[in-house]
Amino acid sequence: MDYDVVEARYVSDHTVWLRFKDGTEGEADLAAGLEGPVFEPLRDVAFFRQFSIDPIGRTLVWPNGADMAPEYLYERVRVAA
Repeated sequence: MDYDVVEARYVSDHTVWLRFKDGTEGEADLAAGLEGPVFEPLRDVAFFRQFSIDPIGRTLVWPNGADMAPEYLYERVRVAA
């Protein structure tokens, strides 16, 4: 399965809209995955909104070095569907 994130948009709070290389798309609430020291800054919505798509890993990354496994993001979208 190809879990590459090709597009991402902020929706609200800790929810993002994602589109994957295989065409799967939808919203994912990532609040539950913000555990541990590296994710602490992401609990602040203003910081959370600063995500981008890593051009190599093709997943969401943040300025503090936090990232989420693309498989996890894919599953969050599938669960929400």
